[in-house]
Amino acid sequence: MGRSLKKGPYVVDRLLEKAVRADASGSRDPIKTWARACTIVPEFIGKNFAIHNGRNFIKLYVTEDMVGHKLGEFAPTRTFRSHGGKAAKGAKR
Repeated sequence: MGRSLKKGPYVVDRLLEKAVRADASGSRDPIKTWARACTIVPEFIGKNFAIHNGRNFIKLYVTEDMVGHKLGEFAPTRTFRSHGGKAAKGAKR
């Protein structure tokens, strides 16, 4: 279930301030964040982010198509090994 339209998108205020400040200064440095639940807003377009996935930071360049999605969608937290089967059983050792 999505968030109520009355409330608007969930955006971390501190992250939005950092994006606006980076835009004003012209900085291209990635903005480090742990806020995976933050919604991508149009002010984030063209910015570099470093999103924490629980172990390390995943770099992300925000484009127009990403608006409305969450930052965490672009930083996977699990490493896919393989599906089951005979070859997979031998690979797990």
